[in-house]
Amino acid sequence: MIEIFKRIALVGDVWVLWGLVAASIASLGVIVERWRVFQSEASDFPALFDALSRRLDGGDLAGARQAAHASTGLEARVAIAGLEAIGKGPASVQEAMTSALILERGRLEKNLIALGTLGNNAPFVGLFGTVLGVIKAFNDLATTGGTGAAAVMAGISSALVATAFGILVAIPAVAANNAFQSRLKRKCANAQSLIHFLLAFLRDESSNRRARTADERVRL
Repeated sequence: MIEIFKRIALVGDVWVLWGLVAASIASLGVIVERWRVFQSEASDFPALFDALSRRLDGGDLAGARQAAHASTGLEARVAIAGLEAIGKGPASVQEAMTSALILERGRLEKNLIALGTLGNNAPFVGLFGTVLGVIKAFNDLATTGGTGAAAVMAGISSALVATAFGILVAIPAVAANNAFQSRLKRKCANAQSLIHFLLAFLRDESSNRRARTADERVRL
């Protein structure tokens, strides 16, 4: 077993470097793809919230739906889900909006785990390549009988490149993942505020309806 591992180690760190190159290309592809998705999700949430607030306060449910359909992004789609279920009561509205939020969040989180995994593990992969390179360098020193010290030092120097490259691959992956996660968290918070807003509106509407009914009964 030791001989098998030794043979693998003596191959050196070249295959690890190629693996990191492939990982960096995959990371770049994910970053570009997720950037395009998040760019398509750009929206003016304060304007949407203000439009919905004004129309619902005025009793213009059709106008609120039109404002939600005219907007873009996760928040607008969650609002549409709630407005479409508004006639079924607060419980249905909450379930519809929560379900829409879960689906939209899953869509935006797609492939982000790959960036997180790569960012966390690329330095360790690079370190593994460095260890393999050092093992090979010391084996070369043993086989040359100590006469090839300069070549061995060059081998160790080359082996350290794997660690440096692993860190280089990890930095943009971590930075991009943090940026995307931050935008996703902000959008989910916006959607949650819409859920609370619509539920508060329905409770107020129900209270006003009961008050009007009570006044009519008193007049009779």
